[in-house]
This record gives sequence, C-alpha cells and structure tokens, in this order.
Amino acid sequence: MAKADGVFLYIGTYPSEDAARDDYDIVKGLHALGAVGTYDAAVIRKDTSGKVHVNKDEMATRHGGWGGAAAGAVVGILFPPSIIATALVGGAIGGISGHLWRGMSRADVKELGDLLDAGEAALLVIGESTIEEAITKAQLKAEKHVAKELNASAKDVDKAVQDAAGEVS
Repeated sequence: MAKADGVFLYIGTYPSEDAARDDYDIVKGLHALGAVGTYDAAVIRKDTSGKVHVNKDEMATRHGGWGGAAAGAVVGILFPPSIIATALVGGAIGGISGHLWRGMSRADVKELGDLLDAGEAALLVIGESTIEEAITKAQLKAEKHVAKELNASAKDVDKAVQDAAGEVS
C-alpha cells in the first residue's frame, strides 16, 4: 500500500477529448464526495499536426492549492516543449518538476509518454496517494491507463507549488 504522504499519478488514454472529460467529471465528483483529496488534473489532446494541447484544472477551492501547476509539471516532463501548444512549462514550476522528476524513473517517463502517444486524448490526474483507491473503485473508462505511486512527498510538492505561486505573483 502507498505511504500516506505519497503522490499518485494516473494517466488514461481516450479516443476523444469528450470521453476524457467524462472520466474527469467522475474524478471531480469523487472529490466533491470527499473520496479524493488534493489533486491536480489536465485533459490533454493532440491535434492533427501533433501539437499537444493541455487544459489544466484550476479549481480555486482546492485545499493545498496545487492549481494546475503539478499537472503542468508532469506534462512538461513527458513532452518536449516544442510540441506543447499551450504555454504551461515555465520557470515558475521548475521546482515542482524537480520534485516530480525525482519520483519518476526514465522507464516511467518512457512508459507514460508512449501511453499518451497511443491515444487521441488523455486524462492526467496527480494527487495525494488516497486518489489511487478512489479511481480504481470508480472504474474509469480509459482505453489504456497506468497508475504510478511517485517517490515524491505530497508536502514537498505542495511547498514547491506555493513557492512557484510566490514567484509568479
């Protein structure tokens, strides 16, 4: 079982952006019910030219205030900036990327990148390790999915996000 302070990453691939958003609505419902704690999420799609578009969740009421930065950091690790169409990987989230990068082996990065390439759209959710059990029970409808417990502390990621928010302000 995952350690209570760990960070969990879920990526599912879908045939369309709408299908990814349907599963994301389930994750938001789990959060509203208290089954999922602090999390960060993004719906990712690739256009016909191969550009990656990222729609991050910016949930103002989220305790911990990750505010899209952790999902942006994961996307920045998985994709070269040259194929990301949205501006999301900036200097302000460098510290977050560092915390998450230490939690992902090169094999993890390759596996997650290959998985994202396999679909037309994806749902990426990163949060406290309590999210793993809730997402498993919800039986999301991804064509393929992978879930990883990262070797990163939720407290460290939260601090890095808060520091990044201070740099942006």
